[in-house]
Amino acid sequence: MDAGALGQFVPLILIFAIMYFLLIRPQQKKLKEHQKMVEGLRRGDQVITQGGLIGKVTKVKDDNEIEVELAEGVKVRVVQSTITNVINKTEPASA
Repeated sequence: MDAGALGQFVPLILIFAIMYFLLIRPQQKKLKEHQKMVEGLRRGDQVITQGGLIGKVTKVKDDNEIEVELAEGVKVRVVQSTITNVINKTEPASA
């Protein structure tokens, strides 16, 4: 392989490096932060779902599911990964 052929691949390598640092890496970081937030959900947290519903977590189940109370007496089952934001985080009970 001569220098001319190698020179043709340099722009492609630079484009891939720029795409990695500007697109792929930030998305991976955001995904990890979201996963950490979802794993930290507990009873009493006020959350927003992807559908825009605001409610309070009443039960956290083991099978990737939580129960959210939208209004008094209105409870729905929600997949944990569809929680987009935690508005009010409850403090853990002190021992």
